[in-house]
Amino acid sequence: MKTLHKTLLVLATGTLFTAGAQAAISYGNGMTAQPYLGAKIGQYDLNIDNADKATSYGVYGGAKFTPYFGLEAEYLTTSDENAGEDAVSKSEYSADTYGLYATADYAIPSANGLYAKGRLGYAKNKVEVKDTVKSTNVKDTTKIDDTGVAGGLGLGFNVSPNASIEAMYNWYPSIDVDNGDSIDASGVTLGAHVKF
Repeated sequence: MKTLHKTLLVLATGTLFTAGAQAAISYGNGMTAQPYLGAKIGQYDLNIDNADKATSYGVYGGAKFTPYFGLEAEYLTTSDENAGEDAVSKSEYSADTYGLYATADYAIPSANGLYAKGRLGYAKNKVEVKDTVKSTNVKDTTKIDDTGVAGGLGLGFNVSPNASIEAMYNWYPSIDVDNGDSIDASGVTLGAHVKF
């Protein structure tokens, strides 16, 4: 199922780029839709006591349909990180997030190329926890996920007319667990993308 979700995200992103490149939607001021594709790296923070922050990495892409507004898709995955350890067992977690967001950019006056960016949308946050009993090396895997509102705020810089870098704080959907509690997740990312 994990492969199916990744394949669907890649197909949806590819379709968005193709439609953006071929449609040449006019802003009304002579500009057209501008698709972009990029990669990002960062840190994913699962709000669990004693859990380490994971390294996150992934791809994103979208299109700006006006100078200020656009649509963006993103896939991130993480490294395996420690989720807690005691004398009996050790836990590790990893996560995957898939999201589709509406974006808004604001060019900061008198800051040539610098812009603020916000995004708000819908995402799936999947976490896999692997517990290992130290004495027997018996492993147990638990998969939990949830979908909901997600978003981010950050700053970007247009390095050239066709390339930008962005630093963002992101929040992902909380995941409900069996005892009625929920686990919050957030992260920071640094991305770079090229515009077509």
